[in-house]
Amino acid sequence: MPNQRAAVIFLSAASMLFGQPRIGMLPGVQPFVAVDSPLVALTHVRVIDGTGGAVQEDRTIIINQGKIQAVGPSSQITLPAGAKVMELAGHTVIPGLIGMHQHMFYPSGGGIPMYPEHAFSFPRLYLGCGVTTMRTGGAMEPYTDLRVKNLIDAGRMPGPKIDVTGPFLEGAPATVPQMYELKGPEDARKMVEYWAGVGVTSFKAFMHITRAELAAAVEEAHKHKIKVTGHLCAVGFREAAAIGIDNLEHGLIVDTEFMPGKKPDVCPDGDGRPVLAKLDIQGGPVQDMIKDLVQRNVAITSTLAVFEAVQPERPPLETRMLDAMTPLAAVSYLSTRAREAEYADPLRAATLKKEMEFEYAFVKAGGQLLAGADPTGNGGALAGFADQRNIVLLVEAGFTPAEAIRIYTLNAAQYLGEADRIGTIAEGKAADLVVINGDPSKKITDIEKMTVVFRNGVGYDTQKLIKSVDHTVGLY
Repeated sequence: MPNQRAAVIFLSAASMLFGQPRIGMLPGVQPFVAVDSPLVALTHVRVIDGTGGAVQEDRTIIINQGKIQAVGPSSQITLPAGAKVMELAGHTVIPGLIGMHQHMFYPSGGGIPMYPEHAFSFPRLYLGCGVTTMRTGGAMEPYTDLRVKNLIDAGRMPGPKIDVTGPFLEGAPATVPQMYELKGPEDARKMVEYWAGVGVTSFKAFMHITRAELAAAVEEAHKHKIKVTGHLCAVGFREAAAIGIDNLEHGLIVDTEFMPGKKPDVCPDGDGRPVLAKLDIQGGPVQDMIKDLVQRNVAITSTLAVFEAVQPERPPLETRMLDAMTPLAAVSYLSTRAREAEYADPLRAATLKKEMEFEYAFVKAGGQLLAGADPTGNGGALAGFADQRNIVLLVEAGFTPAEAIRIYTLNAAQYLGEADRIGTIAEGKAADLVVINGDPSKKITDIEKMTVVFRNGVGYDTQKLIKSVDHTVGLY
């Protein structure tokens, strides 16, 4: 028995050492590349350019050395000699998506809230679903996220450009065991200072942070020219806006300032959905909050897909999503979905509808709306797939397809300060583009029919990226 046990230990160790590729042995991006010519012509395409403007029919886009050299009517564009010509009649091209509430982790499905890192599968899923730039909306393993960013930037693994957020700035009690609990304002300041020095480029405040801690974190982050977003609870939206926060996550559905008896710096007990369901979006209190956020240039990040996932019979079940999950993760999600379908809770549908109304009103008042996947919840909002679903839900909320795509492209690029480089299809910008076999301007679910994603002019096969992670989500 001792010898058998030693053999098992040895074999396990050998598997860890030799069974998985080392960092130096990563395959890079080449296995997933469909187009690697430095000069490419996308001909006779439909263009939704990211500005929110009218759809442009029969366009040709010239990509040269990773940038858009020309875009215009096909009859007016001369194809350069030596270009790889892609005849794409019937296809649509949009800018690469910019996901602003992404994570590199996924719920474990265990008895306590734990979120294992998915450094292998999620970068591939994001890119395979059209996300060419992303911000991690809070990190469980920020060192890992930084390393993954560097590997992607070096061309050693496929994935989007990553704006890495530091560890959650959470007060006490910490919502998740993996989170650090801030000890006060000075602790918050030191945490921001340290992680800014390590290399993160954004921060996220979380539910139990106090006003004093948030103020210290925002002040320190702004010293480093870094923005702060927040999924808040103990602090209301208008309080956070007055402090100087740059961005608020999820929208009205998590704002506690309308809860009766809300105490300063305390996350209220109880179910806030009945209060939310009764709020009048056009009424004075909500409109005053919207005006305050707009005046202070505070952006909102929409994450409709993660809230839709708990609605009975929503979202539509997708084979590709279930295929990406491990069998255990798929069973866990399907079991949860089945339980949620067993009883009717009208508040679920009411709160999702109310959030949609709020986001539409916020934009119409001049607010800057962003969007992201937030692959948490019951596991139904998966990396990349949830980004595509969010665009469908934004259209359900009342936005035109062109407006929904702008939220996911130009709006995000403007927030990140990169609108001169990405976010729209225009001459001189990076060739971050998504080719879609269909017309999402007429049928928004065609957004899921992506075939090739260009990042810096390199075209990736979306199906190869997605299929390469089959049965891994829920594991790594």
